[in-house]
Parts: sequence; structure tokens; C-alpha cells
Amino acid sequence: MTSPATLPTAPADLADLYAYPADPPGGCLVRANMVSSLDGASAMHGTSTALGSTGDKAVFDALRGLADVVLVAAGTVAAEQYGPAQPNADFAAHRQARGQRPAPILAVVTARASLDPESPVARAPGTLVITCAAAAESRRRALATAGVDVIVCGADAVNLPDALRVLAERGLWRVLCEGGPSLLGSMVAADLVDELCLTLSPRLVGGAGGRVVSSLIENDGPPMRPVHVLGDDEGYLYTRWRRSTPRVG
Repeated sequence: MTSPATLPTAPADLADLYAYPADPPGGCLVRANMVSSLDGASAMHGTSTALGSTGDKAVFDALRGLADVVLVAAGTVAAEQYGPAQPNADFAAHRQARGQRPAPILAVVTARASLDPESPVARAPGTLVITCAAAAESRRRALATAGVDVIVCGADAVNLPDALRVLAERGLWRVLCEGGPSLLGSMVAADLVDELCLTLSPRLVGGAGGRVVSSLIENDGPPMRPVHVLGDDEGYLYTRWRRSTPRVG
């Protein structure tokens, strides 16, 4: 069996490998980043970080270093103990040349506005909370008081296409979706994912761990086609997939 090409780890090489288009595509370009075991588990010991590697961390840093906004569910923020996205000196010149902020902002998706107003994420400058009109007004008000920009998209549930339109209107078109699986499942069901960067960990986990995409709705959208499959000495595979047909809107 022929071994895959080796994943580069130099930030400049990763920036070239995962570069967004030079010009906006007329809306958001949505890239998802997930990690999975060989048997399909999206987490081990309760977190996705336990499945990762040095190379996976390098890809994670590069994808954040290129994105305008990190789209993530409130449950993942809590489970993975998120903090604010920090500027990365390795990508500073790249971002400055493209007119981007020093670091991506976090856009937290939560139908109930359940992000803790006292959390580091809520207190970080620029944080967005994308919620719906059914979320308690008191929670929305508490987040706004903490400095969060609260965006209401949808009545009883978060309308993700509307959320992407708002992000695009704000110039935040390079979207990195970090999940978790339920949010990514909703994105897939709404046919909103343009790319998937999937790291395959050389582990067999078993247990009750869920898949990287969790949804009650089966997706009948266009298939994904491989952009690259790279490897490293630890046995990890770093794959990048793109829609076979462009997404409209």
C-alpha cells in the first residue's frame, strides 16, 4: 500500500494548503473541522481533543488562523471548555493582508441563549450569540449586558441559513464550523456545508460515542469529493473534502 503524502506542519505551508478563495463567493464559505476515530467515534473520554494529535492541532490552528468566524454550539463551548480565540502570530501577516481581525470571533449557536454571561467566551470582544425568538428575553438581555452581540435568527429554532446571511453581511464569510455533531448535523441537513476537514485518528474507541454528524434527517445533498488525503508518522490521516457542486446562497 502506498503511504499518503506527509502533512506539512509549517504554518505558511498550511496556510497555502487550506487557503480560502481570494474573493467572497457571494455568501459564506462554510468549512467544518472534525476528528473521528477509525470506528466513527467523535469523542473519547468525553471530548474530541482526546482523539487529536500534534498534526491535528497544527491543522486546527491553521483553520482558525484563516477563518473570520468560528461557528460553534453552546454545548461544545461548555464540553470542550472553550476560551476566546486568540491571535496567532504565525498567521498575523496573512490576516492583515486580507483585512481580517487579528483573531476570528466566536459565533455561538444556542436556541435557548444558554451561554453563561460570565464565561470567558461571553466576555471576549466581538463574541456573537446566534439564537431565536423563543429564547428567554432575560437570557438574551443578560448576554447583551455582558457585551455579547445577540443575533435573533428564527422563531422557535435557530434559522441557520439566516444566520449565515447575517455573517456574510458583516463581512464574516470565511466560516469555520467546529460543531459539535448536532450543530454540524443541522448544517448538513440544511445543505450549508461547503467543505469538511476530517482528521482520522488511528484508534478503535467503541463505547457509545456519537458520529461527527448527528441528525435525525438523512442528507440527500451532493456528495463530497476529496481535495487531499495526507498522513503523519503517528498514523493519523488528514482529509479535506469539498462539495461536488457549488452551494447556492
